[in-house]
Amino acid sequence: MFAKLFESWLGRSTLIAADDTWALLALLCLSVGLAVWLEQRYLWASKISGALIALLIALAASNLSVIPTKCVLYDDIIWGYAVPLGIPLLLQCNMRRIWKETGRMLLLFLIGSVGTVMGAFAAYGLLRARIPELAAVAAMMTGSYIGGGVNFAALATEFDAGEIAGAATVADNLLMAIYFFALLLFAGMNFFRKRYSHPHIDAVEQSGDLMGARTQAAAYWSRKDISLKDIALDIAYAAAVVYLAKCAAGAVGALIPDAGVALHMLHTFFGSEYVWITTISMAFATFAERQAAQLHGAQEIGTYFVYLFLFVIGVPASISEILTRTPLLLAFTGIMVAMNMLFCFVGGRLLHFDLEDIILASNANIGGPTTAAGMAISQGWSALVGPAMLVGTFGYVIGTYLGILVGGVLGA
Repeated sequence: MFAKLFESWLGRSTLIAADDTWALLALLCLSVGLAVWLEQRYLWASKISGALIALLIALAASNLSVIPTKCVLYDDIIWGYAVPLGIPLLLQCNMRRIWKETGRMLLLFLIGSVGTVMGAFAAYGLLRARIPELAAVAAMMTGSYIGGGVNFAALATEFDAGEIAGAATVADNLLMAIYFFALLLFAGMNFFRKRYSHPHIDAVEQSGDLMGARTQAAAYWSRKDISLKDIALDIAYAAAVVYLAKCAAGAVGALIPDAGVALHMLHTFFGSEYVWITTISMAFATFAERQAAQLHGAQEIGTYFVYLFLFVIGVPASISEILTRTPLLLAFTGIMVAMNMLFCFVGGRLLHFDLEDIILASNANIGGPTTAAGMAISQGWSALVGPAMLVGTFGYVIGTYLGILVGGVLGA
């Protein structure tokens, strides 16, 4: 085995051939399984996330010539099927419930979304000469910093991001550690407490007990029962949505000529299957609420597909390229996050919103619904757990739309 590995390295080939699909699939599934297990088993792994662990395993395997950078499994099956199927399973977003239950946190979330878009344009203007693929990065990170990983996956596929997606993911994970620490720091700083009302912080400090709030939200993290029927219905629903979306994108896109700036933007937007996947999924969750609620296990299956995607985007990434590009991408994402926080905190100050609402709205933008809810749970802000989850889920809906618009404007 070691001789074969040595010969493969000398010949600049790979230990597992590109046409050995079963071996590649086994390694892919084992790597994702290991990443998920580590994330749920060890605190250090949960801090860096299973998603990043899966990407790093792929990065190491490809750079050590264990696996190829291109093959049918990665290019056709994961990018072509797993990513589109995962999106409708994750977009269980009832718009009527969101408008009704989120209150002013939704307004703050929308203000922060504007800040994210403005940050993408500002960062692109400052750094575009240094990174040729920056328009695609701007689109991906706009979707990610308004929605989440599902939007990042959709936009990486839409704009054929390639190797830069892996470096962007590494930069994003580095930045997130700093960002979440900053939000928690702000919640305790006298500078912010003097300038913003903070009733939930006061209530927790007066009671001195966080456990009640944590147990109230424990349902978000509990094990769910999934039957064979649930899996069958989930996959059938996802496949039907993707098929309808492809038909709609092809028909509408054919009606809009790809000529001129304005028409190019419209063609890019309405000709995107991911715009239609999002639209159909949102409509189903809103107008067929009872049926959507029966899709048990959809979040788990959809998240698994996204993890497969995150492994695959780490495959073509060169370690030397990541080391070269990550500092610039860290600066790019840092500008976007800073602009989001500026819009949220200034907007919240002008509108006299609570500090907790501002922090969670920004978190729902940048981190997504699970990190926003997790922060609310950890701080004991039990009344805000539900709204944080809902506005973060709303980000899944608008993230892809805005990412495609940003990519269209910048010519990605």
